[in-house]
Amino acid sequence: MLLAIPFPDLSPVLVEIPLGPVSLPIRWYALAYIVGFIVGYQLLRRALDRPHLWKDDAAPFGRDRLEDLLTWMVAGVILGGRMGYVFFYGDGQFLSDPLSILRVWEGGMSFHGGFLGVVVAGAIFARRNGISPAKLADGMAIATPVGLGLGRIANFINAELWGRPTDLPWGVIFPGTAAQTCPGVEGLCARHPSQLYEAGLEGLALGALIFWLAFARNWLKTPGALAGVFVAGYGASRFIVEFFRQADGQFISADNPMGYALSLGPLGVTMGQLLSLPMVALGLALLFLARRRP
Repeated sequence: MLLAIPFPDLSPVLVEIPLGPVSLPIRWYALAYIVGFIVGYQLLRRALDRPHLWKDDAAPFGRDRLEDLLTWMVAGVILGGRMGYVFFYGDGQFLSDPLSILRVWEGGMSFHGGFLGVVVAGAIFARRNGISPAKLADGMAIATPVGLGLGRIANFINAELWGRPTDLPWGVIFPGTAAQTCPGVEGLCARHPSQLYEAGLEGLALGALIFWLAFARNWLKTPGALAGVFVAGYGASRFIVEFFRQADGQFISADNPMGYALSLGPLGVTMGQLLSLPMVALGLALLFLARRRP
């Protein structure tokens, strides 16, 4: 391995707060969630404070309901993300141990599960408060990319969800036996920093596109269009990055070294790609329906 980047000296714990005989660790991953919710809250508030951006020059709801929405979204992300991980990636563990769904402290969150959780929570919130679901979805599209980008950066700091082995000069030598177990590679194994690829696509690029469409191109006046861009954009971004991201271990075997969840002869798709394809289709359908609505 001639060219590779050693993993920086980063700890998953930002700081530990002493509390008597014990200490409370503040982890980067938890901080990413908190900051993501706070920044998303502020971005959505700014959009709501500009009624001229929305259809009929009327924001879907006022500031008085924004904190209630935040509570619903936090619950949707955490419950949906945890259940999605257990169902999609848990290798059937919940069948023999149903309480594993509730043990969030053991780690494991799925974006696709969190997305479904937010959809359900948003639908209930919109119905209970008489809010247009399409306008609410557009608002959530504005608020979400920052959190996605921060979450992926936290994944990198945690040295988790790394990519497939690579000999490219920006390959990263991640620590740990699992990261250094690369069949056919002698010496240190460098991998794609796929977490940063996702942060750039799902967070930075998709977020910049949505902000531009919302605040400069008046797309909020077409309810549902911005939500369609977000859903299709995330699905496409995740599908692309999956070519560089190491598949989940439970799918990898001697007969399936690429970790395909669905094999198509010599080709196949990973679980992440399998879950992202419906998002692309749904996003394009939302965009089509929104743009053709009078």
